[in-house]
Amino acid sequence: MRAVDLIRKKRDSGEHSREEIDFLISGYVRGTIPDYQMAAWLMAIWIRGMSRSELASLTEAMLYSGKVLNHAEIPGRKVDKHSTGGVGDKTSLILAPIVAAGGLTVPMISGRGLGHTGGTLDKLEAIPGFNTGLSLNEFGNVLRECGLALIGQTEEIAPADKKIYALRDATSTVENIGLICASIMSKKLAEGIDALVLDVKTGSGAFMKREEESLALAEVMVETGKRMGKKVVALITDMDQPLGRMAGHSCEIIECLDVLNGHGPDDLRQLSLELAAWMFYLGGRTKSVDEGRSLAETMISTGQAKEKFRHVIRLQGGDDRVVDEPHLLPMARLRSQIKNAAGGYITGTNCEQFGLALAMLGGGREKKEDKIDHSVGLEFHKRIGDRVEKGETLVTIHYNSDARLAEASSLIAASFQTGNEPPGSPRPLVRRILGA
Repeated sequence: MRAVDLIRKKRDSGEHSREEIDFLISGYVRGTIPDYQMAAWLMAIWIRGMSRSELASLTEAMLYSGKVLNHAEIPGRKVDKHSTGGVGDKTSLILAPIVAAGGLTVPMISGRGLGHTGGTLDKLEAIPGFNTGLSLNEFGNVLRECGLALIGQTEEIAPADKKIYALRDATSTVENIGLICASIMSKKLAEGIDALVLDVKTGSGAFMKREEESLALAEVMVETGKRMGKKVVALITDMDQPLGRMAGHSCEIIECLDVLNGHGPDDLRQLSLELAAWMFYLGGRTKSVDEGRSLAETMISTGQAKEKFRHVIRLQGGDDRVVDEPHLLPMARLRSQIKNAAGGYITGTNCEQFGLALAMLGGGREKKEDKIDHSVGLEFHKRIGDRVEKGETLVTIHYNSDARLAEASSLIAASFQTGNEPPGSPRPLVRRILGA
């Protein structure tokens, strides 16, 4: 086989065999297929799509490109959660300690930011000293002691996904159902989990803008997980506006700590509780989702979830003083405010543009080798449906450099839609549940 022939085949709408996909994935991992050929193939996939057979082959090729973990020595169920990403989407850092405090094991292998979205690893690395690059042995040791570990992909875990993940971000081939599914499921199934809760975003700040696209992705992922013998449920959740009031890595850590202290924005708190409830239920810790929600609330109110977060920070080399002293996180030096140009109601937002503006300020990557500025962030003061007066502050920008401030500010200001009448009834935070 030759990579160029397989690129041409997919470009011309051909269907790959399992052997052809294995050849491409294994060759890319070994380095015999270069970035530019894999990028061309990814773009052909993005344009032409994949059959269910191709998707199954791709997921398995990526899964078995490395080691598949088995935590049999740790008693009890192992459960994880994955989100398809959005602006201000930080629930992993809240629900993982909740669920671990509640008695389940959470082996969480996460990724970095993609496109306009923030990554769990990038947020964690805002905590001074926090090591997301543990070896698999260290990962297992933290899991056994804490019931929770939060790392990135090692060289052994789905190495094909690790390489392809970064390449997709830099070649604008992120928003494809097959590629998203194979990336998520290969990584998550390699963790050695028994059950998985999927948070599939929909709306202007999601990769899947339309609800029918989000449903299609959720169905494919649930089907893939069940075919591999796992309990899987998918929640279709709203991303027409940022989740919570903060976007940006240190800012989001602070907001997570607010929730773990029993406060924080209502939407962020409620979604975190809902996802944790499903994790408890699928993991057999509770007999119903309602019981799981109650248990999650108890883990917060008693302080057990916050202490679990403190424990995992310490075990992974981080400065656990940030739990009580969040000012120890990186903080931006400067502030700028986006004011409302005219009175009215917020009728909508182009949420994706907020994420792109944050990336311009240093809070995201435009090239895969870019470094993240953990201190920059956006603080949102108004939500869809809110009444705003002329001159009121919509967003506070936390930044360090004027280089692209004007460009980012213009993008943020243009992302708010206003009208003289309030919008209709707000859409529910959780729109649909699949696989239940």
